[in-house]
Amino acid sequence: MSRRVLISGSVAYDTIMVFEGHFKDHILPDRVHMLNVAFLAPKLKREYGGCAANIAYNLRGLGGSPVVLATIGRDGDDYLARLGALGIDVSQVRRLEEHYTAQAFITTDLSDNQIIAFHPGAMSDAHVVSAAAAQRAGDSAAFGIVAPNGRDAMIQHAREFAEAGVRWLFDPGQGLPMFDGAALRAFVSSATAVAVNDYEASLLVERTGWSEAEISRRVEALLVTRGAEGSRVYQNGRMTEVAPVAIARAVDPTGCGDAYRGGLLYALAAGADWVDAARLGSVMGAIKIEHQGAQNHRVDRDEVARRYREAYGRAPW
Repeated sequence: MSRRVLISGSVAYDTIMVFEGHFKDHILPDRVHMLNVAFLAPKLKREYGGCAANIAYNLRGLGGSPVVLATIGRDGDDYLARLGALGIDVSQVRRLEEHYTAQAFITTDLSDNQIIAFHPGAMSDAHVVSAAAAQRAGDSAAFGIVAPNGRDAMIQHAREFAEAGVRWLFDPGQGLPMFDGAALRAFVSSATAVAVNDYEASLLVERTGWSEAEISRRVEALLVTRGAEGSRVYQNGRMTEVAPVAIARAVDPTGCGDAYRGGLLYALAAGADWVDAARLGSVMGAIKIEHQGAQNHRVDRDEVARRYREAYGRAPW
């Protein structure tokens, strides 16, 4: 059985700066209509991010075969080389010379408040990448995922997955506000499954007019992640709780949802059921949160198996 997973989503840089003070001391409530502030940020680091790349990193670490469907800009060659060196298939990634790679500029204060500016760059034209062509380029895919990407790319890749008969996961994430109720109902109706966090689940319910149970009757499964409280798997109107995995220390939640999806997709491509796949996702999210950045944790299959067994009473493989 093919284990290729086609991952539609963003490839992005995260530029993170630390302001060694508190925003509240410099932003006056009665002056927000004429805001003009500057923050000295002596600490700066650049991290690799983007949903597609993060998911692929975790999936590949487990031994899976991710294929990234994304765009980069003229500044993204080092990122592309890094992904390739990790054994991730980047043959479908398009380099767009007229754009920069998507990137987030994040300024954090000492209270962990954040001011974020996001430049979509090449991601806005990610619809130049064809999911149908990616499907034809190798063995039939075991699964696909439509994660946050350019709006047109999300619509196109969802349609191409459905037309090609590829089982696929709808993961709207921070892209969910781009779509109205009709568009979201169309996504759900053609997807194999849906994965959202608890906030996104509330927004999805509000915009579609369908409850979690009703959504789950239109797909094989609805998965709702709930941070430290674990996740929920809805199938045909019934809900199963998936217990969280114990962690040593919460360091950085950035990319935890993508790590969860990497584990989820690896298990699904290997033939696991939805609950066991969600459990592997929880293990991957727990490992990620103990490390800074979205792609700085090491994925060790022995450690993954040990933590899965400790949490759920048996090994995943």
